[in-house]
Amino acid sequence: MKFPAASLCAVGALMTAQAAVAQDIPIGQLIDFTGPTSDVGLTYGVGVIDAIRHINASGGIGGRTIALDTQDYSYQAPRAVSIYKRWAQDGTVPAIFGWGTADAEAMVQFVTRDRIVYFSAAYAASLADPAGKGATGHAAPYNFFYGPSYSDANRALISWAAEDARARNLGRKPRYIHLGANHPYPNSPKAAAEAWARELGFEVLPAIQYSLAPGDFTAQCLTLRESGADYAYLGNTSGSTVALLKSCKTAGVRTTFLGNVWGVDENGMRVAGEAADGIVLPVRTKVVWTDSDAPGMATLRRIAEGSRDQGKHRSLHYLAGVCSAYFMKEALEQAAAAGALTGDGIRSALESRRDWVPKGLEGVCYPATWTAEDHRGVTQVAIYRARVKGPTDAP
Repeated sequence: MKFPAASLCAVGALMTAQAAVAQDIPIGQLIDFTGPTSDVGLTYGVGVIDAIRHINASGGIGGRTIALDTQDYSYQAPRAVSIYKRWAQDGTVPAIFGWGTADAEAMVQFVTRDRIVYFSAAYAASLADPAGKGATGHAAPYNFFYGPSYSDANRALISWAAEDARARNLGRKPRYIHLGANHPYPNSPKAAAEAWARELGFEVLPAIQYSLAPGDFTAQCLTLRESGADYAYLGNTSGSTVALLKSCKTAGVRTTFLGNVWGVDENGMRVAGEAADGIVLPVRTKVVWTDSDAPGMATLRRIAEGSRDQGKHRSLHYLAGVCSAYFMKEALEQAAAAGALTGDGIRSALESRRDWVPKGLEGVCYPATWTAEDHRGVTQVAIYRARVKGPTDAP
């Protein structure tokens, strides 16, 4: 049977379009762009988006485009679970970039059942235990993250504080205190850190809560001042932490603050001004944006050039998002080469390499090693101290 030429052309175009769609590699991204952790979620999420855009423009995964489906869940765990279930029911997403601790922990059983790699920005130790041998006893074989766990980073901060206390010669036990919202994310390292502090000879004081939403934290700062704490861990993200730092400066608090990886960044320091001077924090990448000597900075700057925010300074969280995306890129490439572009194939790829730095980002991303027994990809913790020496209202 013969068809008109016009019909043949239409059918051919449809087949071509379907073939192009079939070549896409669908990856989800759950992120907080509008909720209480959006102050850092937006920067990290855009880092992932910009990196994937650059990867696609540079040839994708063997010529296949990564189709990144970014969903803002406003830091609401039930909403994250709902979005995840839609992706899982479609049966097409082999991997997801996740965000928060509460939602990542809530979905461990789902991603394990569905065999979907969940590469999150939640660094809870419970999510780095693929075999279930840790304190929780719950296995998380498909959960990964790039960077030190909250517990490892907190212990490193306390180790730094112990050295600092010896140098200061306090003449008594140094005093340590945990601050943060009553939430899985700031609470994640609390028990491990306090145990480590006691082991190092600290007096551990009762914790103080402050909300993830910024506010007037004068009451908390007055309690902190009365406690006599020498070192205070801040478990929240930048927005509420900056508000606390400013309240505590006004209240005359002299405590040395220890931030978590989300606790403050360059943008937070600008807003906090002198209140951020002296805060100590862990950093997940080997460089910050102002560094120019690392070989991988050239790639990083090319990625940023394609962003809608061209010319702007990129914070610590943007760099971490880029590193995470590039680890995923190379895992996808390895899985595709093995003919196993599935959650199991991506998981095997992530667990197969040692001291791994993504190509093109040498000197930017810390080497990572994930194994079938330990998903703490990075156990080295870099400690930085913020110094504010002048006006911080520059763009």
